[in-house]
Amino acid sequence: MRLDDLLRVSVRQVLRHRRRYLGVVLAIALGVAGFMLVMTMSRDFKKNFNRDLNLIGGATIIRMYFEDLPDHRPQWFRTETLAGLRRIPGVTDASLVALAGSARTNWRTRQYYFSLLGVDDSFWEVRGLWPLKGQLFHDADVEARKREVVLGTELARRIFGSQEVEGRYMEIDHDLYRVSGLLGGITDSSLANSAFIPLTTAQDRVSGISLPNRLYLRVLTWDDVDRVVAAVPAAVSAHQSADLLRVEVSWEALKRVKHVAWWVEFFIYLALSATLILGGFGIWNVMMAAVRSRTREIGLKKAMGAEDRDILAQFLSEALCLSVGSAILGVALGRLAMEVMGYFIGSSPPLDLFLICLALGLLFAVFLGVGAGLYPSIQASRMEVVSAIRYE
Repeated sequence: MRLDDLLRVSVRQVLRHRRRYLGVVLAIALGVAGFMLVMTMSRDFKKNFNRDLNLIGGATIIRMYFEDLPDHRPQWFRTETLAGLRRIPGVTDASLVALAGSARTNWRTRQYYFSLLGVDDSFWEVRGLWPLKGQLFHDADVEARKREVVLGTELARRIFGSQEVEGRYMEIDHDLYRVSGLLGGITDSSLANSAFIPLTTAQDRVSGISLPNRLYLRVLTWDDVDRVVAAVPAAVSAHQSADLLRVEVSWEALKRVKHVAWWVEFFIYLALSATLILGGFGIWNVMMAAVRSRTREIGLKKAMGAEDRDILAQFLSEALCLSVGSAILGVALGRLAMEVMGYFIGSSPPLDLFLICLALGLLFAVFLGVGAGLYPSIQASRMEVVSAIRYE
């Protein structure tokens, strides 16, 4: 039998018995679709999961500073160092911070002391913060050296007795600042009791602040933290001395996040594997049923001159058509799911990764079809002609 005739007959048989094969097709299609979705979108999903959840966001933030020793000159981070750190694979953004220590303000004849930080416009994104009220200052405000301040929620409540602080003015160390907004997304109580002004303004107007002495890195996912931490000393050494550099990570929080993520991924892959294995057993079962129901047909074909290898090729071809056709349906469903998820998270996987997953899905379908259909095909090819024709 020619190859095109074999494929045509196999496809016709699969379509003719499509109701019998429906459960198998859906199991394999869903398994392939789930595999493609997990493989292609897991990194983007982790990135957005990391950005949106404060616990994970804190676990993927790297804090850097230079140790202050009495017999050493104070060190600070240079802009070239910041640019070099941003180029490390896995780093999404970096922020320079100047920590001033304690600052003072007067409000209604009372004095209040609080922590004051000079930050750049990347600080909000790196620390996963957003405006609860008003707005946070941007790069234009930093370049213009504006006297604007963003307050933590607890500090605003302590000074003004309310969170409605947008547009108010407050004095900080004898300078008048306009309150532009209230900070949201705070999980650190020290930040909730702090005030934030543009880094350039802090360098110009606040005594005790000269140059940025803190640097924060935000890492893409929790899987990238170890690799980024290992690359930090070399990236800093390329632009300045790293002898007194100290790098801090919330290792315990990161360990918990990785532990939870491992179990989640394990159960996802276990469910997908179980679905595909059940699909393989389904192919084996329906092909065995097909062999039994078509026993007389097999006997007649052999009586008319069909050889064992022809019968083997026919039933194996049907199993392959069933598995590969299901995989193609799964690829279509997976691509649709990827587009939907990409729309919601604002990202999409690279084309080469999709093509790799496509090839792996089809290759697995071929192995599944051969593995599950081989035994029924051998059984069909070894039937005796006389007993097969007499079979009722």
